[in-house]
Amino acid sequence: MFKRLRPESTCWCGSGKEYKDCHMEFDRKVNKARREGQMIPSHLIIKTPEQIEGIRESGKLNIAILDHVAANIKAGVTTEDINRWVHDYTVAHGGIPAPLGFEGFPKSVCTSINEEVCHGIPSEEVVLKEGDIVNVDVSTILNGYYSDSSRMFIIGQTTPEKEQLVRVTKEAVEKGLAEVKPWGYLGDMSQAVNDHAKKYGYTVVEEIGGHGIGLEFHEEPFVSHVAPRGTEMLMVPGMIFTIEPMVNIGSSEFYVDEENGWTIYTADHKPSAQWEIMVLVTENGHEVLAY
Repeated sequence: MFKRLRPESTCWCGSGKEYKDCHMEFDRKVNKARREGQMIPSHLIIKTPEQIEGIRESGKLNIAILDHVAANIKAGVTTEDINRWVHDYTVAHGGIPAPLGFEGFPKSVCTSINEEVCHGIPSEEVVLKEGDIVNVDVSTILNGYYSDSSRMFIIGQTTPEKEQLVRVTKEAVEKGLAEVKPWGYLGDMSQAVNDHAKKYGYTVVEEIGGHGIGLEFHEEPFVSHVAPRGTEMLMVPGMIFTIEPMVNIGSSEFYVDEENGWTIYTADHKPSAQWEIMVLVTENGHEVLAY
């Protein structure tokens, strides 16, 4: 998993520094955790400074695309309108919509409304109406680097029940983010997310989670939002992953649309909400790269 280097060798990370002045102490810490039976990241998961800068720029475009959606979304627009906004803005700014064609996905963005948990497919026939809650999930490739984030939008005035769900889900992400720090565990983040959702009687989808990202759309590790504190992969500087809990008012059970093979619905047809951020673990804490 780790290439053995002499202290005076050039570090594996691409910094150009000698190993002893760069990642030698880092590798000692990680190998100690491995010997203690912890789940540790490989060097392939750790991004170089150059890669981080490229992913950061991709994230800036991803944020701008969602800002563009936020400025235009309202009752009466179709989810296909959102797809066009995302596609055209992405391409006009030198990017590529990552979802388009990914494993056969037919559109440039996911739009998931009310009881749709995720992977909603935009359509001219789906018109947003007063009271809907909708997740717009944008993923971008810029100069070969991937970014990914999503936001919830409330169309006009909605019910107190839906409004609280949207707010609490965002709060859960913020609670999880506060736990992202070097040499902690992904489970520290996930328990904070799950605890906050459960406080309101909500459930968090277990089988679908976040993921590593940057050089590919979906990388290791899988990021659970229900795992207990002190478990899952060790968080180390240079890791980039998404936090994106799917929080349901009712049961955490779901099913997949048999017709399109993509859209996931709550089994009890009660509302679901999701916010997604992309985060970098730094030497002193974290940096949010897309939201």
